[in-house]
Amino acid sequence: MEPSLEQRIEEAIRNPQNLGEMEGADAVGTVGSPDCGDMLRMWVKFREQDGKKVIDRATFQSFGCQTAIAVASVATELIAGKTIEEAMAMSGQELAAPLGALPPMKIHCAQLVEGALRSALAPEQAQAAAPAPAAEGIPSPTLFDQLSQGQSNQGKVKIVLKKDSTIQP
Repeated sequence: MEPSLEQRIEEAIRNPQNLGEMEGADAVGTVGSPDCGDMLRMWVKFREQDGKKVIDRATFQSFGCQTAIAVASVATELIAGKTIEEAMAMSGQELAAPLGALPPMKIHCAQLVEGALRSALAPEQAQAAAPAPAAEGIPSPTLFDQLSQGQSNQGKVKIVLKKDSTIQP
């Protein structure tokens, strides 16, 4: 019997692939809103293959529900070896495909991942997307830092962990 959507999401959460920041990334994209709490950042590293620039590796960091984390995990695996054009052509539905069809209330999770990927790979950002190297001894800002900067309450952020309604205990 094939695993259900919930089982595939649970597995992706138990064993997320490519989670975390990537040192020396060639491109970085961030999407989401500090107001609603869903944010996703994706780092991409390229390599040359057969005279083409292809995605060597991608990682992500997310403030979002379990489904967004699961989609980002499988998407970073799917885009490895693809050209920028091939990856940019992928829809959120294609990026989430290994998990199965998402319910309508979770489609925004796949769209969040698609948006972060497009943000990282956008032509106008391809060369300038990577953050400037941090000064020696000073780490580069994290997704949490960026989330904090947008707040009007002096950098304080309240993060509320929500249980994904598609996952049963």
